[in-house]
Amino acid sequence: MADMSAVPGETVPGEMTAIAIPVPGGPEALVPQRRPVPVPGADEVLIRVAAAGVNRPDMLQRQGKYPPPPGASDIPGLEVAGTIVAAGSGADALIGQKVCALLAGGGYAQYAVAPAGQCLPVPDDYDLAEAAALPETLFTVWTNLFERAYAVEGDTVLVHGGTSGIGTMAIRLCNLFGVTVIVTCGSDEKCEQAKAWGADHAINYRTQDYVEAVKAITGGQGVQAVLDMVGGDYVPRNLQCLAEDGRHVSIAVLGGAKAEIFIPAIMQRRLTLTGSTLRARSVGFKSLVADELMRTVWSFVGEGKLRPAMDQKFALADAAKAHARMDAGAHFGKIVLVV
Repeated sequence: MADMSAVPGETVPGEMTAIAIPVPGGPEALVPQRRPVPVPGADEVLIRVAAAGVNRPDMLQRQGKYPPPPGASDIPGLEVAGTIVAAGSGADALIGQKVCALLAGGGYAQYAVAPAGQCLPVPDDYDLAEAAALPETLFTVWTNLFERAYAVEGDTVLVHGGTSGIGTMAIRLCNLFGVTVIVTCGSDEKCEQAKAWGADHAINYRTQDYVEAVKAITGGQGVQAVLDMVGGDYVPRNLQCLAEDGRHVSIAVLGGAKAEIFIPAIMQRRLTLTGSTLRARSVGFKSLVADELMRTVWSFVGEGKLRPAMDQKFALADAAKAHARMDAGAHFGKIVLVV
């Protein structure tokens, strides 16, 4: 504690309310508990949380399928927004700032510790609940669609889950950077909402063959990149959607962890298959991404041009209700817990 600095006049309590997972299971497995307030170490900050984003990895952790990486908090929650009220050595200059931050865990709580390098400043007129909905999807879409898949102005890309947090962030970024975006959704209503949020084309995968639809939209040329979180039998179909020299990026396997693909087609059409996970990456890597986002994207946040598509807000104590809504697949955009 001796190496921690705090906001003058602000008393940081010893305990806080957090959402724990005593036993993995359904939404009811999320239980409010009293926990010690975490103490920031060197180059870390303590954030008084105003809001925390809800993401699909949180669901998997709740089910016991996605344990936190070594050293991370067992409290779920990968993104928060709030005010820095204390800091470890090397991060004192950030005390008092409003920030949003990417975490490896610990977000569903009144206070959370984050590496200073994974914090991004929140403009004064930007809603903190919206700010809390930015980091996880922004880091994920930027590193996978724009870095791994090299999407650039003039490209056309296919993104599955058009009204999910990932899908809506992909739409936002593609609009800002001149990329044509095709999304898939599970209902006509979701397709209409995705288009209202900026998707150039939306395909109802329940009533249309998205492979044929993509070919029709692109005049038979295919797309330059596919961002996929489904996996399974979507992968060979996604490859059929790619143009020559196209890039396929896997970021989740919600539909299955194995796929059968025809390797000669990859060779003949010079396709690239890649993928990544974010949570277990090093603080150094995530800090580099944050620096790049500050240079390339963050001006749009300051201008109010980059805002997340928001679904519903729930109180921290109602985290189970928030998870039930995401489990049901009824959400349009980001779900946020307000502290």
